[in-house]
Amino acid sequence: MLDQEGALSYLAPLESRSRGVAVLDALAEMVERAGLRIGDRLPPEVSLATSLGVGRSTIREALNRWEGLGIIRRRRGDGTYLAARVQASRGVVPTMIRLEGEALLRLVEVRRALENDVVRRATQNATSSQRADISRLCTALLVEVDAGRPWRKADHAFHGAIYDASGNPMFGQILANLDHALERSAESPFGRDEFGLASFPPHRDLADAIFAADISAACGAINRILDLVEAEIRAIITT
Repeated sequence: MLDQEGALSYLAPLESRSRGVAVLDALAEMVERAGLRIGDRLPPEVSLATSLGVGRSTIREALNRWEGLGIIRRRRGDGTYLAARVQASRGVVPTMIRLEGEALLRLVEVRRALENDVVRRATQNATSSQRADISRLCTALLVEVDAGRPWRKADHAFHGAIYDASGNPMFGQILANLDHALERSAESPFGRDEFGLASFPPHRDLADAIFAADISAACGAINRILDLVEAEIRAIITT
């Protein structure tokens, strides 16, 4: 395995156009070619900037993007360490989009563990009024989706009602913070309204199962929702 100076040998000065994207691609290429692994330290920002011929602020912005995706971990006064596998794209999918997708897959894995507990608790603990609200909010959500209108506000209301019914408001806060912490680029397909549409039909099954206090059916529905989201992510990043 190469040391930090050896890793820098895989970088060359960049042209001025599209530097933000080019820096991210170059860093991914460096990590892969240098054989850096999870836990290895990246070269200092100033060395990366010098090797690429860009300003340190450009490098910092790129590393901030990676940190937002959980790819690197910064240790104050010690350096920047690789926290996830990085491989440069070889197909038509840009490296940054693929890295976003892989970060989303890690997030889905965490969400699956949390959401199953949330749904189980909500199905067991919800009052009759809360069950009715969850059903009503699901109907409102599916109306927005079927009409092709922006659906995120209705989706948050529906899932928020489930979090409230679980009896532990921390679940909703943790899940919201996880989603907000994952930075998406402006060109990301994962932030568009078309992303995740296939996962909405099972939302009706989820609401009906909670209404009927059927824990097994409710957990099955939330896992089908997450399965569909995961399949869509994989389809996008392997195109």
